[in-house]
Amino acid sequence: MSFNGDLEHFPLVDVIQLLHMSSKSGVLYLKSVKGESQLVFREGFFVGANHLENSCRIGKVLIDMNAITKEALDQALTEQKNAGKARKPLVATLIEQGTVDKDTAFKGLETLIELTIVEVLTWENGTFSLDVAKESVSDEYRYFPEKLHREILLNAQGILMDSLRIYDEKMRDGTLSNIFFAKENDSDIIASADLSGTTEITADLLGLDALETITRKIPDVFIGLKDHDPKDEHRQAVTRALPEATLDQQERLITFLTGMSTQAPSQSPPPVTAIILLSHNELLSHAVTTLCKQENLFIFATDEETGLDIVIEQSLGRDLHPVLIIDLDHENDGTYALTLIRSKVAAYPQLSILITACCQPWQSISMDAFSIGTRSIIPRPCRSCHEDSYIDQMLAFLSGMGPYLKSILPVQRADIGHQFIQALHQLKSLSEPPAIALALLQFAALQFERAVTFVVAKKELIAEKSFGVAALKSEGPSAPLMFRIPLEENSVLQEVVEKGKLYYGQKLDSVLTERLYKEIGVPRSLKAVAVPLMSRGRVIAVTYADFGSKPVSPPQLNLLEALAQQGGLTLDNALYRKSIEKPD
Repeated sequence: MSFNGDLEHFPLVDVIQLLHMSSKSGVLYLKSVKGESQLVFREGFFVGANHLENSCRIGKVLIDMNAITKEALDQALTEQKNAGKARKPLVATLIEQGTVDKDTAFKGLETLIELTIVEVLTWENGTFSLDVAKESVSDEYRYFPEKLHREILLNAQGILMDSLRIYDEKMRDGTLSNIFFAKENDSDIIASADLSGTTEITADLLGLDALETITRKIPDVFIGLKDHDPKDEHRQAVTRALPEATLDQQERLITFLTGMSTQAPSQSPPPVTAIILLSHNELLSHAVTTLCKQENLFIFATDEETGLDIVIEQSLGRDLHPVLIIDLDHENDGTYALTLIRSKVAAYPQLSILITACCQPWQSISMDAFSIGTRSIIPRPCRSCHEDSYIDQMLAFLSGMGPYLKSILPVQRADIGHQFIQALHQLKSLSEPPAIALALLQFAALQFERAVTFVVAKKELIAEKSFGVAALKSEGPSAPLMFRIPLEENSVLQEVVEKGKLYYGQKLDSVLTERLYKEIGVPRSLKAVAVPLMSRGRVIAVTYADFGSKPVSPPQLNLLEALAQQGGLTLDNALYRKSIEKPD
């Protein structure tokens, strides 16, 4: 599976989790204005990482580990400098000198990977792309395979968690910049050369080759990041995809794509739509990615079905409306696409599905595709059908595709609005706190798979009725659960009780993870809502709800909040009437 996207909309944490969960191998290329990095995976595990600006340095790592002294490092650097053409990687030099042992060197390389990831975690903008064609991830990254029989094969999830911990600690202490090392010595810097000559991370770059032979020369591949020119990227994509096109035809398409890249995006709110493109057409993927960036749309392009569920659920978790575009090539009869559409519609009812196809597959599957839930079938340029006019058709297609994709917005459930009106009418006949809390609980259960009412006591919450916890949601509200959750500082529930404001989000909250989920089970997503019910200025109950075993489905929180506020007013009015009806 190859894929590409934008770090602004699909953070590196999610990319690493996707590669880990789908057990993929390949080289992940990262680019931003801060530099370039490459993370190397093998079956979902890290086998290498490097920052091409050379800001993460193995010498500084070993000093910080107290594995070597500054004097020992200087001695090794001097030996490297005097070695000339026989120069060896720093790690190999240190091992050969007897300054560090192989286990310590191995640990240093592990730490170097972690710190490289910490650095790229600071990149809020940039791009990523996975190349699964690199064969170097099998043998070249083996750590002394012939003699030590030991590989760098690090659990990506574990490394990610350690990197996030380091990142958080450094951010808290204000020392994040300290891990990005200044150039220690010119002789410790790998000589500059053009990156286009060698783009692979090899064992030599990590200092691993010398652990095997102590003789191979380290290639000259590192240079500082050049000025980014989008036209060069577009030219490479176009000439690679259309080598038979005339120079004039190529230039027209390159100029169009460059124009989209250089246009200043209009001031607009954050994207609400996530475009997920499944296509084997490299040029189409590149062009759609470009126009989505220009339109400020989340974009994730891949050539393989594996991982689609992860991306869809991550989009839903950010309250983005996922739009899956399935691109069919000229020879595709659409049979597999129809099967894929049925499975995705069943799993994600809120998903919008589009098909892009030329006239040949369009004629064979159009009615079937619409009947099973496809939102639209978009005719796209096809070189097999119209080779002479392909460039013109591509330009017209791209001109209209961006605005169309931006017009696709989430479709709100019509039944929720109807149920909201019914709930408001129901509140008019209620006067007791348990009945009002139950009405709010029932409405929350319409949009969430699990919902629990908590009564607010002095220092704890007491679980009352629930939906989808003690029994199936369809079976209605349960009897009071009666377990207790302490109100502790830094807890979402405590914050809702103190501030009287609705919470909706995803947070690692120890009260939820260690207390609540032990009682009701861990949900598929940590995304949850907590809604306060207030009376006379204080919170008397909290409605908690999450998505249980189902994927996230963006809720209409404004209606839930409005109903809770109306419930509080209804309760206050009922108490006021009771107070004035009391005999003197």
